[in-house]
Amino acid sequence: MSDVSTPYDPPQGPIPVVYQDDDILVVDKPQGLLSVPGRGAHLADCLLNRLQADWPEVLLCHRLDRDTSGIMVFALTKDAQRKMGRLFETKRVKKRYIARVAGQVAEDHGTIDLPLIVDWPNRPLQHVNFERGKPSVTDWQRMAIEDGTTRMRLLPRTGRSHQLRVHMQSLGHPILGDPFYSTDHAHWPRMMLHAEGLKFEHPTQERMLRLEAPCPF
Repeated sequence: MSDVSTPYDPPQGPIPVVYQDDDILVVDKPQGLLSVPGRGAHLADCLLNRLQADWPEVLLCHRLDRDTSGIMVFALTKDAQRKMGRLFETKRVKKRYIARVAGQVAEDHGTIDLPLIVDWPNRPLQHVNFERGKPSVTDWQRMAIEDGTTRMRLLPRTGRSHQLRVHMQSLGHPILGDPFYSTDHAHWPRMMLHAEGLKFEHPTQERMLRLEAPCPF
């Protein structure tokens, strides 16, 4: 689900290509751009449509929230899309995120294991629900204290919608600039969450790929 609570004014300019071969295309999605079209003509501009202008054959493999920047992999063939889908489903794609969160996190690392489900009256918000929520697990590491905030490395084991955002809020340290789960989002120029790295086996070649998109904040 997309974050459409604020006016949609996506950034313009070229999309940085991180990696490309005959089977996959990996790019660095800018913050503020939808991964796929939203509902309505005003939400038609998205990363998928922009890429299709140069690669008409490009196919979606996964998504990032509108306000999250960072690395995304697309398929260039149906076979590669099917195999990438299987890698995501079986949790064989390792994801690494960088976030700045409110407050100073005391511990140097930890794991959050809280089941999540959509908050239907307030969708697309998600919330913790121990009875009906889907398993959601995030490992985290404190990187640095910066001006009363904390830079974190987040390593999700599962891929639930808004998982990192709700888990950080549940930890008592919401992601800075988050329009849904933080109370001080107006004080930040963007949501401070970036998908920095992906590690996975190439869908058609027997080799591991370790790809990165540098964190912009």
